[in-house]
Parts: sequence; C-alpha cells; structure tokens
Amino acid sequence: MLLKENIPVLYILGKIKKELILVTVYSVLIAIMYNTFHVTRISIPIAVPTILGTVISLLLAFKSNQAYDRWWEARTLWGAIVNDVRSFTRQLLTFVDAPYHEGERKAFVDRVAKRQIAWCFALSRNLRKQDPLHGLEKYLSKEDIDYISKYDNVPVAILELQGADIRSAYKLGWINEFQQVALDETLTRFSNEMGGCERIKNTVFPVTYAAYIHFSILLFVLMLPFGLIEYFGIVEVPVVIAIATSFFLIESMAIHLQDPFENKPTDTPTITISRTIERDVVQMLKEKEKYELAVAGGGFNNSKMFYIL
Repeated sequence: MLLKENIPVLYILGKIKKELILVTVYSVLIAIMYNTFHVTRISIPIAVPTILGTVISLLLAFKSNQAYDRWWEARTLWGAIVNDVRSFTRQLLTFVDAPYHEGERKAFVDRVAKRQIAWCFALSRNLRKQDPLHGLEKYLSKEDIDYISKYDNVPVAILELQGADIRSAYKLGWINEFQQVALDETLTRFSNEMGGCERIKNTVFPVTYAAYIHFSILLFVLMLPFGLIEYFGIVEVPVVIAIATSFFLIESMAIHLQDPFENKPTDTPTITISRTIERDVVQMLKEKEKYELAVAGGGFNNSKMFYIL
C-alpha cells in the first residue's frame, strides 16, 4: 500500500498513460484539421459536452463513493481483527490456569496465540490469491501444517484447530465454562470478520456500470475538442488534455479502490497489519513470562499488588 503522503506525479499519470497519449494525439489532430488544412470546420455548442460532463461527474461521484465504501469496510474489518487478536491473547494469558501443569499451560498459551498470528497472515494471503501456507512454519507445528494443508480454506482450518484446543483446555479444567464461552465468542468474531473480507473479495463491482461510465467518458472526450475549438483555437489541446485527465484519474481511482485485496498499492495493508499483530502478541507473551518469573523469584512485593494474574 502507498504510505507516503506525497505521491509522485509521474506515478499518478502513469495510471492513465495510454489514455493521455490517445487524447493528446486526437486533440492535436482535430486542431490541425480545423486550423491548417480546413478539412473540417465542424463545431458544436459548448453546452452539449457541458451537459454530458455534468452527468458523467455525478456518475463518477457515485462510483467513487461506492468504491471507497468497499475499501473502508475492508480496513474496518482488519481494524476489528487487530482488536480481537489482542483481546484473544489477553484472554489466554488471564483465563488459562493450570497450577500443577505450569509448563504445559505456557506451551498451550504460546501455541494458541501464535496460531492466531498464523491465521492473520494466512487470511491476508488467501484474500490476495497467494499461497496461504507460505511462512506459517514460523508459527505452527508440523502437525498443524499437515492438517490445514488438506483444506482449501486454510484460515477456516486454523480456527477449527483453535476451537479444538479451547475445548481441550475446558475438559482439562484449565478454564471454566464461562471462559470457554468468552473465548469461543472471540473465535466467532474472527469467523465473521473473515466472512466480511471474503464477501468484499468475491462480490464483483458491476462490470456493466463501469463499462457504461467509461464509454460515456470516451464520448465526452471525443466531443470536447469540437466544443472548444471555436473559442480557443489551438489552445484547445492543453484544455482538452487537462479536462480529460481529471475524468480519467477519478475513474482510475475508483477502479483501484473498489478491490482492496488485489495486492495493489492502494490495497488495505493486510500484511503490515499482520506484522503489527505479530509484534504485539509476541511482546505480550514475553512480558507475561518475565512477570511470572519475577513474581516466582520474589522480584515484586506481592503485598503491594492490586491484581492477581
């Protein structure tokens, strides 16, 4: 995703390079034919392209709003994922209690928390039609990878493993039934957020709507030189280019925003968000372990503590 505040002008114009070349050649050709060779002296009232341009502007505004709504919904869903992963990790650290199996408890919390990190990366790559298993060996055991590799939807398989581990913790008495329900509700939110992302990914923006707008813009650009040539002469060339550039740029912006999971510079930064999640979860696990070691070693004055972990 583009993270710089100042986007290079060449990058922006590069998105409509072909259109600009065609418009430049077309407007120059019309100017030469009108002023030099007098092949054609056709001109149309400026009100005609003005009316058409106004209608196209309204259609482009609607399309841009709809495209931005899709992009913003995708970003909102991933913002919710960040919050829920942090909450899920906190629940694991505070809910799971196995005083006679402390080593197993730590291994359990570490495994489930890192598996949720893997879920974030797998979901990101799955939405972008990339290999969802890439790099997951850093967070998952070989048994987990062998299990989820049998699924077409890897994130679903990971959530299934999470649910199975939560159930095992309940059966072992490490969490009570209320804590199990709370953890399961968090897993359900993960599933809902994943479904929302998949809905955006799989719902195609109406192709006919986009095609009609593009055709209307082309018609507008073809008519524009004939409406300006009588008033501006040869100067109509830069005027036509400037007006056409604004319309093509708005159309291009809407096209890029309408699909936020296509691995484009304008995408929702899912990999960056996943790395932020990884950083926070790993730090939570490390700091929790340091705290427990300090308490066990008498590093804190327990009489001054206002909470119990």
